[in-house]
Amino acid sequence: MWDIAKQELAHLPLYKRVIRLIEEAVEQGHLHGGERLPAERVLAKTMGVNRSTVILALENLTERGILVRKHGSGTYVNAEKWGVQGFAELHWHRATLFRNRQATDPYRLQVAELTNKAKQKGFALRDLAQDALPNDLLPYMTVPQWPWHDLIQAEQEEEGTRFGLASFRVAVQAFLRQHRGLDLPLSQILITSGSQQSIFLLTQCLLAPGDCVGVEMPSYFYSLPVFQAAGLRLCPLPMDAHGITVEGLEAVMQRRTLKLVFLNPVFHNPTGGCLGQARKAQLLEYCAAKHIPIVEDDAYGLLSFTAASNTLPLKVTGRDQVIGIGSLSSYVGSSLRAGWITAPEPIITQLAEVRQHMDARLSVLPQVLAGHYLNAIAPDHVHTLRQVLPERAAALARFVRQQWGQALSFTLPDGGLYMYAKLHERTQAAETAMLRDLLEQRVIVARGAEFGDTPGAFRMNFSWFTG
Repeated sequence: MWDIAKQELAHLPLYKRVIRLIEEAVEQGHLHGGERLPAERVLAKTMGVNRSTVILALENLTERGILVRKHGSGTYVNAEKWGVQGFAELHWHRATLFRNRQATDPYRLQVAELTNKAKQKGFALRDLAQDALPNDLLPYMTVPQWPWHDLIQAEQEEEGTRFGLASFRVAVQAFLRQHRGLDLPLSQILITSGSQQSIFLLTQCLLAPGDCVGVEMPSYFYSLPVFQAAGLRLCPLPMDAHGITVEGLEAVMQRRTLKLVFLNPVFHNPTGGCLGQARKAQLLEYCAAKHIPIVEDDAYGLLSFTAASNTLPLKVTGRDQVIGIGSLSSYVGSSLRAGWITAPEPIITQLAEVRQHMDARLSVLPQVLAGHYLNAIAPDHVHTLRQVLPERAAALARFVRQQWGQALSFTLPDGGLYMYAKLHERTQAAETAMLRDLLEQRVIVARGAEFGDTPGAFRMNFSWFTG
């Protein structure tokens, strides 16, 4: 956490590096409101800088209201640093800093260099860092016959403007009933332009800047700047081989007050695991007792390789306790921006009103295409994916074993898109060496650090591996 020598900070004076590291610790949930920082001498020794450098950084952060210094007691994260307003205030400069750090990341620069070289010299790359399916696994779709005048009229209808195109909501309702075990009234379904808009709406409606939200560690939620932009504090929830544990959640709750828990329990991104049925029941019971709502991203639930996989979403038994978000990007690619939120009717109404203020209306054409996919194309397409994806996952597993043997350990997933591999030596030096070796083999991966994990873990999208 206190890596003062990080390359992306190298251009800054030492005291500004200290400032940046403390800001990151607060933003990423390592330090929380009211928590006491280590003593100045301890910080200086840990970071390898002079105490005067630490004092200058702490004074700057105190002047800005991020820290509170109490004479004779120590320095604390300001529990009230975000103010007491009852509405969410966007902090887009935090998202900009987040993106700027990514743009100067050494590994990303190496990947960009290799990609350009591949284009110039015509050799192929295995880009396993992708988030979605490759082009050869995307469905073949044509635009349904729908007169343009009817599209315009549908876009102007009050109900469609607020909650989404009626025909698409009906298609989502039927899809959830048939494939996800959820029988919901239309009043509990809100159409969005995808999962990121869904998460954005939830952060703006249900949370205030400074709120703590629980997120699996690792999780793709760490890579979304929307949380930084909203000024939220991410609290890592520890996971074992079967997902988050109630014991781990309880340990976090003893130190923090969680306003929401964000989960991806079925074919988890990045680890590929599924939360078992018994664990789901324990989690729902605990969160109900503590009055913690759950937001569940069900992005990969249809991509099961075996009938035995436990792919039912939490919302099947959680109902009003769980807010569900879904989209089609995992199946049709990111170009078709269409998704949904399922929640109790009062929350859906509130979310719809906020979305109207921010984005007057949803475009009808993506909803028409998405509804057409669900009604006419999804069954055959998903069947094809369930045949092809296990083969590619197995091929990737063989390749990793042949190239790196016991150096990388992994569990072959039962579905989804991702395999998560870990080095036995979880150090930055070992990770750097492995990344260099991967690039020499013309393989690009996503690092576990991008998902909040410690060095030495790698996410690989096996749908892109064709041998």
